[in-house]
Amino acid sequence: MAQPSLVAVGTYTRTTSNGIYVCQFDGETGELDPVSSISGAEDPSFLALYPNGRWLYATSEVEEFDGERQGALYAYEIDADAGRLTLINVQASGGAGPCHASVDATGRYLLAANYHGGSVCVAPINDDGSLEPLSCFIQHEGSSVNPDRQEQAHAHSINLDAQNRFAYVPDLGQDKVVIYQLDLERGELVANEPAYVGAEPGAGPRHFDFHPNGRQAYVINELGCTITGYDYDSDSGALTPFQTVGTLPAAGFTRRNTTADIHVHPSGKFAYGSNRGHDSIAIFSVDEDTGRLTAVGHESTQGWTPRNFAIDPSGEFLLVANQDSDSIVSFRIDGESGALTPTGSVTEIPMPVCLRFLV
Repeated sequence: MAQPSLVAVGTYTRTTSNGIYVCQFDGETGELDPVSSISGAEDPSFLALYPNGRWLYATSEVEEFDGERQGALYAYEIDADAGRLTLINVQASGGAGPCHASVDATGRYLLAANYHGGSVCVAPINDDGSLEPLSCFIQHEGSSVNPDRQEQAHAHSINLDAQNRFAYVPDLGQDKVVIYQLDLERGELVANEPAYVGAEPGAGPRHFDFHPNGRQAYVINELGCTITGYDYDSDSGALTPFQTVGTLPAAGFTRRNTTADIHVHPSGKFAYGSNRGHDSIAIFSVDEDTGRLTAVGHESTQGWTPRNFAIDPSGEFLLVANQDSDSIVSFRIDGESGALTPTGSVTEIPMPVCLRFLV
């Protein structure tokens, strides 16, 4: 029998949200039950978990903090027995609008992407889980073809490979995936060679995920409503594109849409991407040899503006955060086809943005 676990929910606090919520997750039914919340952080939108599960980190996606044009990074201790978070400390992110973060595999550093500031940063993590002031800050420069969304650099996520050697930063504003090496001794990001891989003009790369086989990676492009597959070279860090597929139905949908999140199923057999506007999860099968994607279909998220979503560690359920309908919907995953069947929802959490399994 599957044991219940915990899921943390990052939100926008611009309406009635309290901040970060903790829910109990039933691994048999997919049901979520809110058990606690913690206030104090404004727009704690994205969450990152420490490798041993003791601490949780949140990006405060604001444009001003401590009197400067920057956001903030929050550190929390996790009480798994009580299902509660306790604030440890806060540090500035150096740039405005931090929207994504990752903890490196050694647990020594928190890496974050500042969307509005178009920058990336690294904050050392102490032995008690607290954050030190930044050890690295890099300002991106550049723009692309969309004058409304690509007028400057917009770093949208920061993702580490399994070697803990390379960091990949999809930059929506530049139409690039910027590649860094992580210097563990100094806590710095160092430009790689190659330094980036370009996207199609106007694509707007946003989120990133590796295939479990370690040979391919995928980027969901927010503005182009596409997913690009890359072959990954673990020696050089290079990404070589091999395919781009659309996330929308081939015909019949003409309203505005942008994409948000992407995840590969733990089995490696399926990939999923979220559509905001079409309000769906796009489902793809993955060729086990080549990594190529084949469209399987779409499943309504039963809400508005799906942002991040999460697949539970067993691969049985997919949970979607519908930001503008204040709902989190659970879906059971068909292990043969990848199809999604809704199993229930939670509507007590305003403006959910990010879901993170804790235990």
